[in-house]
Amino acid sequence: MSENRYEFRERRENSPCPCGSGHPYGSCCRPFHHGQAKPETAEQLMRSRYSAYYYRRVAYLVETTHPDTRDPQLQNELQDGINDVNWSSLTILNTSRGGKEDKTGKVEFIAEYFANGRPYELHELSRFKRHKGAWKYLDGKSDK
Repeated sequence: MSENRYEFRERRENSPCPCGSGHPYGSCCRPFHHGQAKPETAEQLMRSRYSAYYYRRVAYLVETTHPDTRDPQLQNELQDGINDVNWSSLTILNTSRGGKEDKTGKVEFIAEYFANGRPYELHELSRFKRHKGAWKYLDGKSDK
């Protein structure tokens, strides 16, 4: 049984990262999800958060939300709804600032997903801000 788990883990680590970077998950977003590295740019954080939704990593989503805008019920809300959506692709449309030396940044993206068997798109302009040196998701405006 543990061999099957190991094989599954290896397959996931070597498969393309859900964030669409073209890199294997094991060397792309996984180190962020497991606390082995921190995103250096707002775009890296955006991509890693998308992958966290894809893999249903609620703790990472809560941790990477800026404390100034983090709802105290965020963890419960995410846990209640995280299995209702299946994310299928991420397209980064534009970035503004958010580099290694910046304190704020914006990332515009389209994320495609399925809910109740129907396809949807989320088009959002997300804002990011550093907190204690680390990039955090501040908020976003969507077309919906």
